[in-house]
Amino acid sequence: MLGRVTIERSNPPALHATPGYHHVTKIRADELVMLAGQCPLQPSGELAKGGLTGQTEQVIQNILVALDAAGATPTDVVRTVIYVASPVREQLSAVWTQLNESPLAPAFTSASTLLGVAQLGFPGQLVEIDVTAAL
Repeated sequence: MLGRVTIERSNPPALHATPGYHHVTKIRADELVMLAGQCPLQPSGELAKGGLTGQTEQVIQNILVALDAAGATPTDVVRTVIYVASPVREQLSAVWTQLNESPLAPAFTSASTLLGVAQLGFPGQLVEIDVTAAL
């Protein structure tokens, strides 16, 4: 089985319908790739401008770069955890929508969690995403 990856995504009928992700992601792979939580930092190390939308776009770009460096693509992603520094449900929904309208969208069909949190690591940081891929 060396070199073969199988990813099975499913929604058991006894669980609620989802807005695009799957409740269960089952993987057989040679390697797992775990990205550090990707922050909205530009290559210069400065926080991306543009509020939640601009920061989310920077995180998307950072994840795409990191996946590529690992030899992975968004379709190889098997788990994501999205952190948004906000108690406002509409802001969490806006991030989810932006992610699912981006080139990273296939990553969010796997098991995914979206959380509103009190704060993140960098001053002014509004979003961070953990990603696991299978190769």
